[in-house]
Amino acid sequence: MAYFRPRVSREAEVRYHADREIAKNVPDLLRKAVEAERRLVDLRTSGAPLEQVREAALEYDRALADALRAAEAAQRAAAGVKAYDSRIARRKAKSTPEGAFWAAEVHRLRTLREAHRLNGIPRVPRHVPSAR
Repeated sequence: MAYFRPRVSREAEVRYHADREIAKNVPDLLRKAVEAERRLVDLRTSGAPLEQVREAALEYDRALADALRAAEAAQRAAAGVKAYDSRIARRKAKSTPEGAFWAAEVHRLRTLREAHRLNGIPRVPRHVPSAR
């Protein structure tokens, strides 16, 4: 006697389709991150005021964060719908060429963002009112 068993949960299907939609934006978000980085480098080399450099650095950080989120969604979508429910399926998906590509891309973006957050965002001195 055969029993019907759904292959994946409805929630997994919904999350999979949402991740596929987000993953479509990866090239645009990477392009925006490159443009933000270029703007930051231009401001640093031109000797712009520290406040402008900080704003550009924060914008670059936001662009990297958006690109990282989209790349993570692409990695999950590349793993397939079964990977949302099964840890084993998730591990198997990372060993495929597409899964390995997205895992490396996520790692690269995460490392780039962490390095930028540690060293790339200049601190602006606060103006403390003097007490008389």
